[in-house]
Amino acid sequence: MILPKIYYSYAVKKMSVEKQDYAYRLENAHNYGEIWEVVKETTKHSSGRQRIGMMLFLDDLPLSIGAYHPLGTNNLVLNRTLVQVVEAATNSRKLVNSFVYVLLLHEYLHALGYVAEEAVRPLVYEVAKKSFGEDSLVTKLAEKGPWALLQGVPLNVIQAPKRVMEIVKDFERSNQKYIS
Repeated sequence: MILPKIYYSYAVKKMSVEKQDYAYRLENAHNYGEIWEVVKETTKHSSGRQRIGMMLFLDDLPLSIGAYHPLGTNNLVLNRTLVQVVEAATNSRKLVNSFVYVLLLHEYLHALGYVAEEAVRPLVYEVAKKSFGEDSLVTKLAEKGPWALLQGVPLNVIQAPKRVMEIVKDFERSNQKYIS
C-alpha cells in the first residue's frame, strides 16, 4: 500500500513499504479490532507464530497494570481506565493506538507461550523494531515501556469507579488454525 503524500516524512521515506503499511494502518485504526490485526500480523511476520480465537475484555484495573493474559485462556484483559487516561492526556490517535498496540502485543506474546516477563519485554521491542523501524513511536514505547507516555500524569490521584468488565465485540475476525 502506498501512503498519501501528506503522510511522508524523512523517517517514513526510509521505511520499507511493509513498515509504512503497518504504521499507516496502526495510526489510522479506529477500534481495538483494527489495532489487533496489526498486532497479529507484525507478530507473525517477526516470529512466524500466531494464535487465533483471542477475546478482548476491558476492565478497570489498578493504573499500574496495563493489561494481562490469564494463562490457559484465550483472553486478553486491557485496562479500560488507563486507556481513557491516555486518551484524555493527548488528542493524538497515533499515540493512543501505539500505546494500545504495545500493551496488546505484550499480552499476545504471553498467549503465544512466552510466560516470563524478562523474556517478553525484549520481544515486544524486537517485534516493534522489525515491524515499524527503530525510530518509530511504537518502538520507542516498546523500549521505554508504555508508561513513558504518562510521565508527569499524577496516576496516583486518579479515582476511577469500578465498572462491569465488558467484552469487545468483533475483536478477532480470523477463522484460521488455532495456533501455528
